[in-house]
Amino acid sequence: MRTAMGALCAWTPRRLAVAGGAAAAAAVVTGIPTDLIDTPLVGRPVAITVWSYSLWAVTSVLIGLLVAASLGSREPSRTVAGGGILTIFAMGCPLCNKPILLLLGTAGALEVWAPLQPAVGALAVALLGAALLLRLRRSAACRVAPSAAGAPPG
Repeated sequence: MRTAMGALCAWTPRRLAVAGGAAAAAAVVTGIPTDLIDTPLVGRPVAITVWSYSLWAVTSVLIGLLVAASLGSREPSRTVAGGGILTIFAMGCPLCNKPILLLLGTAGALEVWAPLQPAVGALAVALLGAALLLRLRRSAACRVAPSAAGAPPG
């Protein structure tokens, strides 16, 4: 944990700006389809739960940090997409999630899926948090020590 925090504290202002921009983009991308951002595009027959706003904020920040931590990485970050999709399923109206509605029907969406949504949200936070910690540890481990970088060979 200490290594990951050290890597995060060493970020440049540019990387922090990327994290902020990516977090804002994640908030918009997850907020519109779940109707947490009120637009005429989406209607919601079931009220928004109080915990959805907290989940929205936490996952948006984690996605932003994960995107910034992935800068310069050659491997794609499927975790960002997976965490975002889980977040949408967790915060979304149980009756608006078409796959859930097709699988469980109206009664199943309200009686089975709705009580599971907080657990899905917790899974999204755990997945994104673990991915961020691993990415930060990996970046800290790959960093060259300043004394070794300037030392002459031999």
